Amino acid sequence: MRVTDAISQDSPDPGTPGSFIELLRIEQLDKNLFRGSCHAGAPTRTFGGQVAAQALTAAGRTVNPARAVHSLHGYFLRPGDPQRPIEYEVDRVRDGFSYATRRVTAIQQGEAIFTLSASFKLPEEAGTRQRTMPPVPGPEELPDPFPLWAEQAPEDYARSGFRSLDMRFVPADAPGVPPELPGVPQQFVWLRAGTPLPADDPLVQVCALTYLSDLTLAPTAALHVQPHRLQRSGPPRVMLASLDHAMWFHRPFRADDWLLFAQRSPSASDGRGLSLGEFYNRDGELVASAVQEALLRELQPQPPRP
Repeated sequence: MRVTDAISQDSPDPGTPGSFIELLRIEQLDKNLFRGSCHAGAPTRTFGGQVAAQALTAAGRTVNPARAVHSLHGYFLRPGDPQRPIEYEVDRVRDGFSYATRRVTAIQQGEAIFTLSASFKLPEEAGTRQRTMPPVPGPEELPDPFPLWAEQAPEDYARSGFRSLDMRFVPADAPGVPPELPGVPQQFVWLRAGTPLPADDPLVQVCALTYLSDLTLAPTAALHVQPHRLQRSGPPRVMLASLDHAMWFHRPFRADDWLLFAQRSPSASDGRGLSLGEFYNRDGELVASAVQEALLRELQPQPPRP
């Protein structure tokens, strides 16, 4: 039995505060119907990465475990309400000899808030190549940003899923950081699940990385206006919201081991920002790629009250 089918006795207690696997937990209501709940990413809306991760978990629950996820494409349609459950309806589009395709619609109060298409395939032997990982400092050499955030914004920190993960930002002037191209802001972040994940369930690893992938892509598109919220002080200067999100999974990995997320944003226009990201493991293997377009609107400063 996969851990995505039922939390195993060997996995961390899903009721324990800070257990990452609890973020992926969904309940099966019918053959193709599941239900979950998501924490807030902003004060009044669910965190999109968790919605996408739970939708992918629902899709994977309907596929033979021998087929691994190789890609996903999602659209964020409406803000989700973190106070209400989310239902995930799975459409079993196709089961071919090598590939299988699923569509998932996330629904709240009768309205679609997110749609996902995911493709699964049987493994096969083939040639390999990849981009070389930049030689940036490792996570052990970098400070933990969460204690300061918990002190500065305890309410934001308490409602988020950040208690369940680890993150380290690589300074822009650190050794090994590639030169930034004009008009292409970039950032490098080490990420991992903060509690152990079951090694015998690849779907859990992929769904965990789906969650992690939505943390810093939109802020990368806004770096020309403001730094990430874990690195800035003062109120936000831009409105950010994920519009669509795509991922490709190239090689097996562990999401509870450190992964370098190398990100850059080649375009911002029309109230939208595009970000590209690549995940590398500690051995320098490129394990996944992500692309996201986000709503990006600069907030006008409010005049002081008389």
